[in-house]
Amino acid sequence: MHNELTKKDVELMQQELDELQTKILPAAIEEVKRTRAFGDLSENYEYKAAKQAQNHARSRIRYLQGMISTARVIIDDSREDEAGLFDEITLYIPEDDEEQVIRIVTTVRCDPSRGFISKESPAGKAVLGRRAGDRVLIEVSSDYSYEAVIRSIVKGTDDGQAELMRY
Repeated sequence: MHNELTKKDVELMQQELDELQTKILPAAIEEVKRTRAFGDLSENYEYKAAKQAQNHARSRIRYLQGMISTARVIIDDSREDEAGLFDEITLYIPEDDEEQVIRIVTTVRCDPSRGFISKESPAGKAVLGRRAGDRVLIEVSSDYSYEAVIRSIVKGTDDGQAELMRY
């Protein structure tokens, strides 16, 4: 399986990976060594916290290495009048009589609370490649879907506002 990532996604992941490997993990290892000297490990909270930090750093390193090694770099090849990656799209939802502004991003950079919607999400899939004025059906599940009208598309670029997701 390949992860569809932009060149910027891979760059951000590589930067984080480098920082984890050169700064964060070595510091976590040193903290484990330091707290181990506090005595009884079964009641040593500092040691447990240090081990958790070390394990989290190692887990994140494995995750980033896996994502980078299986990445398939994609580019936004949408036309000027079509919704594509990093575009700001205004949707009108007649059912609620409200507008929603979203930006389509890759899965590793989505943040729905900030309006960054994954291209793999129901809304992302529905609007990609569509034009202003198009009515789209957003299928949330087999039991629920809703219609939206694309009111406007403002072409965007990967300006780095959408950060990598954390876990």
